[in-house]
Amino acid sequence: MTNQSRLGGAFTFLGSAMTVNRMGYGAMQLAGPHVWGPPRDRDQALAVLCEAIAAGVNHIDTSDFYGPHVTNQIIKEALHPYREDLIIVTKVGARRGDDSSWIPALSRQELIDGVHDNLRNLGVDALDVVNLRVGGITAPGNDPIEAPFSVLAELRVQGKIRELGLSNVTAAQVAEAQGIAPIVCVQNFYNVAQRTDDGLVDGLAAQGIAYVPFFPLGGFTPLQSSVLESTAATLEVPPMQVALAWLLQRSPNMLLIPGTSTLQHLRENLRAAELNLSPEIVEQLDSIGIVASN
Repeated sequence: MTNQSRLGGAFTFLGSAMTVNRMGYGAMQLAGPHVWGPPRDRDQALAVLCEAIAAGVNHIDTSDFYGPHVTNQIIKEALHPYREDLIIVTKVGARRGDDSSWIPALSRQELIDGVHDNLRNLGVDALDVVNLRVGGITAPGNDPIEAPFSVLAELRVQGKIRELGLSNVTAAQVAEAQGIAPIVCVQNFYNVAQRTDDGLVDGLAAQGIAYVPFFPLGGFTPLQSSVLESTAATLEVPPMQVALAWLLQRSPNMLLIPGTSTLQHLRENLRAAELNLSPEIVEQLDSIGIVASN
């Protein structure tokens, strides 16, 4: 079995030569507690990255404000010089306060500094994909994004960034950004229980643009959790595997970035790509979703 088939198939970013296996890896949990400071076990963090790559993962999601700096430095230590097929997607638009708080960083200079921090700590001359992060932790805001996105578009023209994406955005903000420069991905909060982005997922799929959901088990009510857990028990797999498998079957433009700091959970997460949910199970899981009111 090839890595592509074992990891949910492959997806090629719109308008580029970058092809990734649909099951990727999110590096946020490689930092310390609350995404702050060094990891509890640096050797295991390095081992998780190496095993992910050995298993065929070629899409890593990160940011230099994880740690801050820590996660990117661990990625560089574990994997540099990088394999030619490895795509590292990072994001800018926030910074960390001394108290570990998350602070918007959307001024021109903050965005430029953020890009250069990522370049330096990852040890590269150009970043594969940079997402502009706006909105809150899990929900987008409604502010115009022309000014900050234009800064990233300039850096793309300068060769510091190869492709652009967005994170925590609305459909209107996606359209606004596309009027400035092409985007290859959108990264928002979405899972089987929280599905207000259903329309956006389908709209991006029609354009060949990747949708990258985060928090695959976030925002579940007790009732929703019980349905997921009972389904997982029937299949004799962890609930996370079911949640990830549902996402892979939801749409062909769905790219997954489950994160973990342990080898056991990494292996469990990757096996989700081999889990085929029957139409009856998909229908049962669909019934627990909270979709947009409009």
